[in-house]
Amino acid sequence: MSTKRKSYTPAEKAKVAIEAIKERMTVAEITSTYAAHPTQISQWKRHVMDHLAELFSGKDQALQVDYEERLAELYQQIGQLKVENDFLKKKSAKFGW
Repeated sequence: MSTKRKSYTPAEKAKVAIEAIKERMTVAEITSTYAAHPTQISQWKRHVMDHLAELFSGKDQALQVDYEERLAELYQQIGQLKVENDFLKKKSAKFGW
């Protein structure tokens, strides 16, 4: 019989990783408190430490600008395709299709 694995929300993962970074509790204590495997706790801690500098890099703002530019381009394409579609519908109605 298989048991379902416990899944953690990103907020829970962050909370556990911060506890591990603070080092006020041992990994064994964190494991018993949050019911997470010690290896998983170490992976979450390492992930946070590796990506911590990205929070201050301003990369999010650049991604937001790229996203908005791409979105505007896609809306323009949608508008152009709608105009072409309406035109073709009118032309096909003249020919009885």
